[in-house]
Amino acid sequence: MSKIKEIIIGTNNPGKSREICNLLPKSIIKYFPSDFNISSPKETGKSFEKNSLIKASYYSKKTNLICLADDSGLEIDLLNGKPGIYSSRWGGNKKNFNLAIKKIFKKMKNKKKDWKNNNSAKFICCMTIFWPDGKKYIVKGTVKGKIANKKRGKNGFGYDPIFIPYGYKKTFGEMKPKMKISIDHRFKAYSKIKKFFT
Repeated sequence: MSKIKEIIIGTNNPGKSREICNLLPKSIIKYFPSDFNISSPKETGKSFEKNSLIKASYYSKKTNLICLADDSGLEIDLLNGKPGIYSSRWGGNKKNFNLAIKKIFKKMKNKKKDWKNNNSAKFICCMTIFWPDGKKYIVKGTVKGKIANKKRGKNGFGYDPIFIPYGYKKTFGEMKPKMKISIDHRFKAYSKIKKFFT
């Protein structure tokens, strides 16, 4: 199996792009959709796997490069797994996660006034490598935890300030980026495909 030497990172989300780059070996040449002026595809899949494949195949076909893309989101048990694949869409057109987080707190309160003991959740990440010849490889990483009762920390992006992984006291938003990326869902997914890169 020949190692991947150059790749397009299939996302226009700067936070996600940064985290994927931090996982990949420094020696790999990395391209981004902005280098080719490519906007994001419509995510019409009904699962993380499908949406990550949609993104990876789209950017690969547009650039003729191998693409690594992920689809990730937060599933909250009290909300029957929502927001799930719609995690970023809960922030509206501008993907405003302050709004999305308010929406989560509101919905959890509507379900259960005092939800602090019913706060289990998990972050899921599906990563797809897609080659220009149509070959693909899809993996999934999950990290379980709970929802904090208020936003904590300025690091990370998305729902990081309200997610506390099991075994830790801090939210992802309070952790140093290096710490977070050594235990999170993206790391767990990447560890299943890193053989293609190292």
